[in-house]
Amino acid sequence: MVINKGGIVATSHHLASSAGAQILARGGSAADAAIAANAVLGVTEPMMCGIGGDVFVLYWEAKTGKLWGLNGSGWAPQELTPEFLAAARQKDKKNDDEQDLKKMPSRGIHSATVPGAVGGWAAVHERFGKLPWKDLFSASIHHAEQGFPVTEIIAASWEGGILDVDPASTPVFRPNGQAPRTGDVFNNPGLARAMRLIADDGPSAFYQGKIAQAILETSKRLGGSFAAEDLSQWKPEWVEPIYTKYRDWSISELPPNGQGMAALMMLNIMEQTEPSPFGPNSVPELHNRIEAMKLAYADIYAYIADPKFEGVPVKGMLAKRYGKKRAKLIDPNKAACPVEAGKPETKDTTYLAVVDSEGNIASWIQSVSGAWGSGVVVDGMGFHLQNRGGGFSLDPEHPNRLEPRKRPFHTIIPGFMRKGDRAIGFGIMNGSNQPQAHAQFVGNVADYEMNLQEALEAPRMRVTSPSACEVSVESRIPQDSLVKLDAMGHRLRLRGAHSTHMGRGNAVMHDSATGVNFASSDSRADGSAIPEPLQP
Repeated sequence: MVINKGGIVATSHHLASSAGAQILARGGSAADAAIAANAVLGVTEPMMCGIGGDVFVLYWEAKTGKLWGLNGSGWAPQELTPEFLAAARQKDKKNDDEQDLKKMPSRGIHSATVPGAVGGWAAVHERFGKLPWKDLFSASIHHAEQGFPVTEIIAASWEGGILDVDPASTPVFRPNGQAPRTGDVFNNPGLARAMRLIADDGPSAFYQGKIAQAILETSKRLGGSFAAEDLSQWKPEWVEPIYTKYRDWSISELPPNGQGMAALMMLNIMEQTEPSPFGPNSVPELHNRIEAMKLAYADIYAYIADPKFEGVPVKGMLAKRYGKKRAKLIDPNKAACPVEAGKPETKDTTYLAVVDSEGNIASWIQSVSGAWGSGVVVDGMGFHLQNRGGGFSLDPEHPNRLEPRKRPFHTIIPGFMRKGDRAIGFGIMNGSNQPQAHAQFVGNVADYEMNLQEALEAPRMRVTSPSACEVSVESRIPQDSLVKLDAMGHRLRLRGAHSTHMGRGNAVMHDSATGVNFASSDSRADGSAIPEPLQP
């Protein structure tokens, strides 16, 4: 771990961590540092995150002891309806696959929703920022203009990208016709221009100004449905975090439309069984965690949607008695396939972490959804629009069905946990892996007393197909455990020792009794935890 009396910034790229640490050294808050770091990540990890995506935040305000939640997810354009999609697909003669007509497009302009990142940054800065807004973007503008050396894992992601969806992407992200290799210096003057506009004019540049105009022109070029009002009328939302007690820790996530509930539901199920005395990689512990994941996911996919449109049974799904009921379905000797959704009572988704010298914690996650998002690059601005709209359903009976101005089911989730004097902000990336990894991280800390770095580095697993009992596992899990899990009916897929398929994570902790901060960054990424530099 990195341990410091001052603040610490932990991200998946050292340049982003350094930018955030410099902001802390200048007197910035955890919120200021998180925005600066996030802006740099949009430059250095363009296939993962950026101003074309959404943001979700849990912010621990140390002086008041209050945990704040921000939902910065954008909505579908007003004109993006199933009827609009059907007409657009009929016009596109290249699409002859009838099965595709029953699903939302996963790429292209019709998969894009309004990006919420910049609006979310501004909302958090207005409430918790200390430094001027303009000062937070100097590092991201510098790296975009002057270039930065591409790191190993990002180079691999770049090479495998889907940059052929929009021809405008190629000259921006594949200069000289090929993806940058490890160590190549890449710059993005279009994104530098966009960042300057945001720094100078604030979020209005993105939602009403020159960037908004570029988004609308791009949408028109590709036959999209975006209108000026879709951008100008969208606003981020402050929400009340949801939580559960696991052992003697309080665990918090954000409410729907995200999947944070899945992590809490898994923990409610896991809690019904005592931790295995043989450790986190023993067969009883692994089996219990896998089965809890499958049960929680069956419910998540059945019920989660935008609560402004659908009644999501949050209280019923998080009730301890419901967790006990679901846990009783676990056979300790056999994998369950398939797993069906339960019936809860109906009374009622790139991650970084920052802790500053005052103990404020920003648990912060931001993404363009799939790699390179929609594949659509905004004309002249050097960033891709997200493909979060691909998360909608075209089933008219499904809670997550496509509707105008509706927010889709979201995967990115920040996490927070607290016990006594210790407050921890944590997060682990990669789609449906996130709540599964959150639950494993919490179990490692709460059940096996691992420190932050141990809890992040520990071998992970990921249920990839609950109905088929398919589970990805890292090769560091003992062979004896893998053999026994296979015999129980789990269909295992062996991954690398530190697989990016299991997500890249970061974590920070503040101990209010000593005033000391701790942080860690996952070896599955190219990042680091960097302490606030001492001022002479």
